[in-house]
Amino acid sequence: MKNSIAERIADFLKNFPPFNSLSYKDLVIIANDSKVQHIDKNSVLFKVGDQTHPYFYVVKEGAIGLSVVSDAEEALIDKCDEGDILGLRPFFAKDNYLMTARAREESLLYAIPIEVFRPYVSQNQEVLNFLLQSFASNTRNPYDPENKGKLISENVIYDEQSSELQYFQPIAYTKKPVTANRKDLIKQVAQTMTQFKIGSVIIEENQLPIGIVTDKDLRSKIATGIFTIDVAIDQIMSAPVITVPENISIAETQIMMLKHNVGHLCVTEDGTNRSKIMGIISEHDVVAAQANNPGVLLKQTKRATRSKELKAVREKLSDLIVNSLDKNIPIQHICNLVGEINIAITKRSIELATEKMETEPPTRFAWLNIGSQGRKEQLLMTDQDNALIFEDVEEDQYEEVKSYFLELAENVTKTLNKVGYEYCPAEMMASNPMWCKSVTDWNKQYNAWINTPGEKGILMCSIFFDYDFIFGDESLVDEITENIHKNVTDNQLFFAYLGTDALKNPPPLGFFRQFLVEDDGEHKDTFDIKSRALMPLTDAARLLVLSQNVKGIANTYQRFKKMAELEPQNADLFESCAEAFLVVLKFRTKEGLLNNSNGRYLNLNDLSKSDKVKLKNAFVPIRDIQDSIKSRFQLTYFT
Repeated sequence: MKNSIAERIADFLKNFPPFNSLSYKDLVIIANDSKVQHIDKNSVLFKVGDQTHPYFYVVKEGAIGLSVVSDAEEALIDKCDEGDILGLRPFFAKDNYLMTARAREESLLYAIPIEVFRPYVSQNQEVLNFLLQSFASNTRNPYDPENKGKLISENVIYDEQSSELQYFQPIAYTKKPVTANRKDLIKQVAQTMTQFKIGSVIIEENQLPIGIVTDKDLRSKIATGIFTIDVAIDQIMSAPVITVPENISIAETQIMMLKHNVGHLCVTEDGTNRSKIMGIISEHDVVAAQANNPGVLLKQTKRATRSKELKAVREKLSDLIVNSLDKNIPIQHICNLVGEINIAITKRSIELATEKMETEPPTRFAWLNIGSQGRKEQLLMTDQDNALIFEDVEEDQYEEVKSYFLELAENVTKTLNKVGYEYCPAEMMASNPMWCKSVTDWNKQYNAWINTPGEKGILMCSIFFDYDFIFGDESLVDEITENIHKNVTDNQLFFAYLGTDALKNPPPLGFFRQFLVEDDGEHKDTFDIKSRALMPLTDAARLLVLSQNVKGIANTYQRFKKMAELEPQNADLFESCAEAFLVVLKFRTKEGLLNNSNGRYLNLNDLSKSDKVKLKNAFVPIRDIQDSIKSRFQLTYFT
């Protein structure tokens, strides 16, 4: 009597290695002894330290996350999608599992008995080679060029000798730092530091960091007699304190210290000084954890005296991106590192351009990166987008001051172009008089976009509402930020327009889950991953954080993470969107690096079946978030 379940299992397995090396008859025999296993979302299949199972597993539906414990926290390494194998360890090792397998969504697995499958391994060289290569190279599919040789299987060991990988892992830091009140006396704080043998104390107010005092402050301000020990500690504290989020990597930590020229970083819940203190990181923590040092690029940038030297740094940065992707470093870590080095290159370009000007800047100014650069999502050599804000001046001085900054911006953008950042075809650059303005004129511009929204204005919102301060006086940027949030609060018309714009690109899959490709033109039959996948997520994240009055977070991934924190009831949706964004961004980056392009258009014929499954899985949250936006902003009729 035929076993229809076994035949269904065999029909599935025959499409994936190593099972496609076996006869259908053998597959049915194997399937007869296999189990169908249902796993609820967030349920654990096996965890680190568990005894190995008598089965290995193939994902039929859903997704299983593989993670390790790093700094006492579970760190996701990768996801296993349809056709992927996990749990191979019992074939080759007697020790326990070294990774945790947890369902990222409701999943269906085929559990294949190891003892039933083992004879086929010994009798079929192709099957044996597949399993050996998979185990030895830490790969779930060694025949897949996308994943070959990457640290994504449950065989991963985060060895302390694996310094290059370890450098991108979260840094260990003091979780319960010593704090003081701003009105505590210097004498008391110094005694506390001596008692606990620590080199710094965070000054807090209502559990929020407002400053920091280090032993360097005591030496330079007390021992020299500038202040006495009987005054309040806020007289000598350094403020504002530089804050970072939890799980910051070793590399990101070092770059932040170099960028701000500090020896301590305050860890807060969301990485800003407006959230609860969680810990403190010192230079000693970096030295203790540091391995290879990509921060050398930052030092080379600061020492550069010509655009040629900055270009060399940018080219090395491209190599760092490629190498990091090849080693399966999390894309968000890569974005953060690349973003900081891009900022350093821009900052140095401004410094060099200022030195060439005949006179000093006539007033305070600030340089912004906007668009993808402002979001720190620019991994490819795409064009530059920037803007300049200068302090309000008397009307009779305005044109002269503006002319100075336009000349400065022209020199900066020219240097960036030589470095490798192409001019923006739409001239969204500070060298364009439209985007070089005083604080008042910028506020008028933002007010027009917000209060009289239209198609062109909303398009500008998608660029100019994603900005990052780079150089100059940040208080000018803060004025504009405050003005923006004042005007968008409870502005239903603005959010209706912005929400409609966020829905302009429908979910990238058709009714039968087929990819929606370009119908005609130069890119006919290719998939536009930017407009169909990245932009819907970026637009949704921007809309949501603006509606929640969230300030200081421009990165799409971090915006969704912040929304998950603000709305626990919707956390699953926002976490899925954050994860989907990283998956899609990685595909675009790889496409661009492979073909020396902007990575916008994917040739689907070049993708493996597993790649297509990954992409389709990443597209599911796009439909869900767009449905949520329609409901939240009541856009059913507006659209």
